[in-house]
Amino acid sequence: MSDIKPVAAFLEKLKDNLLPVVVDFWAPWCGPCKRIEPILHRVGEEYAQQADVWRVNADENPEVLRHFNVYGIPTLIAFRGGREIQRATGVQSPGAMKALFESAVSGEVKASSGIPAMERVVRLGSGAVLIGLGAMGGYVGFFLALAVLGGLIAFSGVHDRCPIWQAIAPKAGAWLRAITRRA
Repeated sequence: MSDIKPVAAFLEKLKDNLLPVVVDFWAPWCGPCKRIEPILHRVGEEYAQQADVWRVNADENPEVLRHFNVYGIPTLIAFRGGREIQRATGVQSPGAMKALFESAVSGEVKASSGIPAMERVVRLGSGAVLIGLGAMGGYVGFFLALAVLGGLIAFSGVHDRCPIWQAIAPKAGAWLRAITRRA
């Protein structure tokens, strides 16, 4: 795993690499980046003969991130023959990470192991209905609770794609565990 500085050198090396490449855009201060590092290492070892893993430090290589339109870290991008095959932003499960490596190896985009599209639509729709009911009741008392519940249900349909949520969720979980231990 190596860091690569200039964009031109990165693109040239990517094009010339014999194996597909999974690039991890990360930063040393990034909690979610630290969280996926052991998973990336383990999955990378499983695919060692089939794909390479490169790490690009966002702080040291902002021009490379800009070139690939990376706006949140960690972001993993699978390349084959210098061409982007698939990307994932935020904390990834081992299954999702394997799917990314499989995409790099096969050259085909694999279905996401996240929330299925229909379930996403149902969550967003249900949340919108509950928010609408809350609005009809003027967001007072029970109707406020309904709207808040609707917002939570709607958010559950998109949380896996939200880099901000991926960054704060581990900290919020640790904070809540600390509070419940004191109580």
